[in-house]
Amino acid sequence: MKSKPFLMMVSIVMIMSFLAACATATPTIAPTEAPSEPPVAETTAPPAETSAPTEAPTAAPTSAPAMDVNALPPDPRIVTITTDDNFTLSGYYYPAAYDNAPVVVLMHWMMGDKADWNEVAVWLQNRGMKNPFENPGDPAKFRWWDPTWFPAVPADQSYAVLTFSFRDCQPFQQGCQAIHKAGWVQDALAALKFARELEGVDATRVAAIGSSIGADGAADSCQLLNKEFPGTCKGAFSLSPGDYLDVSYVNTIQQLGRSDPPTAAWCVADPGEFAICQSAEGAGNTAYQDFSITDGDHGNMLLSPDLDPLPMQLILDFLDETMK
Repeated sequence: MKSKPFLMMVSIVMIMSFLAACATATPTIAPTEAPSEPPVAETTAPPAETSAPTEAPTAAPTSAPAMDVNALPPDPRIVTITTDDNFTLSGYYYPAAYDNAPVVVLMHWMMGDKADWNEVAVWLQNRGMKNPFENPGDPAKFRWWDPTWFPAVPADQSYAVLTFSFRDCQPFQQGCQAIHKAGWVQDALAALKFARELEGVDATRVAAIGSSIGADGAADSCQLLNKEFPGTCKGAFSLSPGDYLDVSYVNTIQQLGRSDPPTAAWCVADPGEFAICQSAEGAGNTAYQDFSITDGDHGNMLLSPDLDPLPMQLILDFLDETMK
């Protein structure tokens, strides 16, 4: 990408400067207050309660026939997720086109929040939905908000999708307001545990996809979920991991590889950040794969056209391989 220095340097400097300032202690924050606007749709998934959305839809979703008469309507449902340390996280649940579907949990980078995944969520849901929310960035520049170039999801595939915001994180480019390294691991695990309880999903087929801090959170929480519910997390897909949560990515990949069968883990990074992916090659996980993306940049900037291999296609390949 021609503008490679732009967000790669900004995001890395932002992460590293925050880490240096905050040391290793996880600060505490007050739980997010529920906004007053009405929800798009209520969720019936235990044990969480619904809350009002933080932003109103700006476009009505297009209708598409469900492949299963038992499928929930495609509209995103507002959810709240309570962590083990009693923080409340806001999120959206996008039901799949059929019942008992695999569920994908999307974890954002430090530069944004759950809105990073507005377009990716409906793409994976694959129900003819139009993103009903306003994107916080220019899609011509930040290409993960421009679905016109996304590779096609096979017509017979539809994933349930859960997005959420890590504690104390705001939409792009405000991003995360403080570092909560241990807390973000708890947030990621709470989201995976919540996902497996959602109505209409197969609790034994969960996958995590994350960017930057979310890349680490995806792998770490997948491993932790499988400690409690063996075999439930089928894999973690990480865009630019970097040990940002004070958990060794290599050790996590090693732990995932000790499952029977080994849990899949895919690592995708620009050559400048590929060293951590290479290090994980020696972790002994036979279900591990990594990909160096020339001109890929950091985190969400990997979600861009004209890259080889194309990370968006790798996401589809990963899910096709792990969620059968």
